[in-house]
Amino acid sequence: MPTELERRILVHAPTSKDSELTCEVLREKGMDCEICDDVQSLVQEMERGVGVVILAEEAFVRDNIRPVVEFLERQAAWSDLPIIMVTRHGADSPSVTEAAKLLGNVTLLERPTRLNALLTAAKAGLRARRRQFQARDLLLARTRAEESLRQADRRKDEFLATLAHELRNPLAPLRNSVHILQLTASDDPAVARLCETMERQVTHLVRLVDDLLEVSRITRGKIELRKENVELAAIARNAIETSRPVIDAAKVQLAISLPQEPIYVHGDPVRLAQVVANLLNNAAKYTNEGGQIWFTARHENGEAVISIRDTGIGIAADLLPKVFDMFMQVDGATERSQGGLGIGLTLVRSLVELHGGSVYVRSDGPGMGSEFVVRLPAVAEERAPAGLAPTAAASGIESRRILVVDDNVDSAKTLGILLKYLGADVQIVHSGVDAIEAIGKFQPGVVLLDIGMPGMDGYEVARRVRERREFEGVTLIALTGWGQEDDRRRTREAGFDHHLVKPADIVALQSLLVTLK
Repeated sequence: MPTELERRILVHAPTSKDSELTCEVLREKGMDCEICDDVQSLVQEMERGVGVVILAEEAFVRDNIRPVVEFLERQAAWSDLPIIMVTRHGADSPSVTEAAKLLGNVTLLERPTRLNALLTAAKAGLRARRRQFQARDLLLARTRAEESLRQADRRKDEFLATLAHELRNPLAPLRNSVHILQLTASDDPAVARLCETMERQVTHLVRLVDDLLEVSRITRGKIELRKENVELAAIARNAIETSRPVIDAAKVQLAISLPQEPIYVHGDPVRLAQVVANLLNNAAKYTNEGGQIWFTARHENGEAVISIRDTGIGIAADLLPKVFDMFMQVDGATERSQGGLGIGLTLVRSLVELHGGSVYVRSDGPGMGSEFVVRLPAVAEERAPAGLAPTAAASGIESRRILVVDDNVDSAKTLGILLKYLGADVQIVHSGVDAIEAIGKFQPGVVLLDIGMPGMDGYEVARRVRERREFEGVTLIALTGWGQEDDRRRTREAGFDHHLVKPADIVALQSLLVTLK
C-alpha cells in the first residue's frame, strides 16, 4: 500500500493564493495537500512520493517544466502519475495540447473550476494511483518470491553437491576393495559371482549419487543416457536383484518368464534397470501379503516388451490416465505408498520415453490388480563386449611411479593397494604438506591428488607444484568427490592435467595412466 508521502497531492499554481485556496478545499475533504512554489521544489517532492500533481497551465508556459517531464520519463513500468492541469476558460492553446502530449496521464479542468469537478478529479487520480501502488507491491512480492526460490534452489544445489561429495568418499574404498578382490580372488565361481554383484551394486550407487546433482534433469528429459546394446534378460536380473528385498519384505510371490532367445535393446542398462525396479517395487508395495507378481519379457512386432502384473489393490478407471503424473496418489494407497505412485512412476515414464519407448497401465478396477507394460525398440545386433575387469597381467602401468594423496585413509590405502597389484610403484600420503615433500623425494610421474583436504588443499598443492621448475614433468590428476563443471574449471585453473570423480572407475583410470607419457 502507498505510504503517507505517496498519498499526497502536490500543487503548483501561478500565485500562492491559488495554491493555498486549492489546498484548503482539498484538505477540508480529508486529502493531504502540499504547495510547491517552483518547479524545482515540485520535482524534489515528487521524488519523495506523490499521489497526484495539480499544475496550472500558466506554470507550463511560464516555467521550465522540463524537469517534470524528465521525472515522468523515469517512471517505473507500473507507474503512470495522474496530473490535473487547470486551464484557462475555453483554452485550446498549443501549450495545453503540448502539455497533454508530454505529461501523459493528464486530466484537464477549465476555469472557473467547479468545486465538485476538482474533488472528483482528485479522488479519481488518487484511486488510480493507489491501484498503481498495489500493482507495484504485487510485482515486488513476485520478485521477492522468485529471489527466494532462486536462493532455495542454490541452497539445494549446494546441499546436494556436498552430500554427493560425502557419499563418494566411502564409495571410493568400497569400489577399490571390489577391484582388489577381483584381482586376488580364487577361481571359485561363487566368489566371482559375489564380486560381480558387488561391482554392479556399487556402480548403481555411484550413478544414484551422480543423480543427486541432476535430480531435476530427469523429469525435464535432460539427463545423460549412457547407451549400449544390452540384453533384456540382464536388465531384468539387475532390477530383480535390486527389488528382491522389497518383494521379500512384502511377502509376495514373484514369477519370472523370460524368452528362450536373447532380446537386445539400445539403452542405458542402469536407467532401464531403474525403470523395472521401480515398477517391481510399486507392485510389491500395493499387493497384499501372499499375493502374486508376474514379470514377463517378450519380443513383439520389433519391440522388447516388459509386463509387470500383480494381484494388488488395483486402480480406478478414472485414475488410470493420471498415475504417471507427478505426486499422483491412488485413493486408499497412502498407508502403503512410502512415496510410491508419487514421483517414481513419473521417472519411469520420463526414462522410458528418453529411450524412445512407451509405458502404460491397465486395471479392471479397485481390488483387481494392475499391469504396467513397457515397450522399447528392439535391436538386431548382439551386445557389444562389456568393459573388462582390471587384470594384473599386462596392465600397462608396470613400474610407473604414482603418488596417492588423500586425507581419507581408507580411500588412499585401497587405491594404493590396487595400483600396486596392477604393477605400479606407489607411495601414499595424507596431507598437502606431505605431498609437496613426497614429490621432491619420491619423484613420481603421476600424482593422484584429493582436493578437499584440511590445511593445504589440493588446489594449493597443484599451484605450488606448477610454480617449481623441478616438478615440471609431473602429471596432476584430481581425484575428488567434487564433480560439477565449476569444480572442473577450478582444477584446470589450478594446474591439474585431468579430473576424475570418486569413486574412480579403475578401467578408466588404468586407461588414462597407460596413455600418459
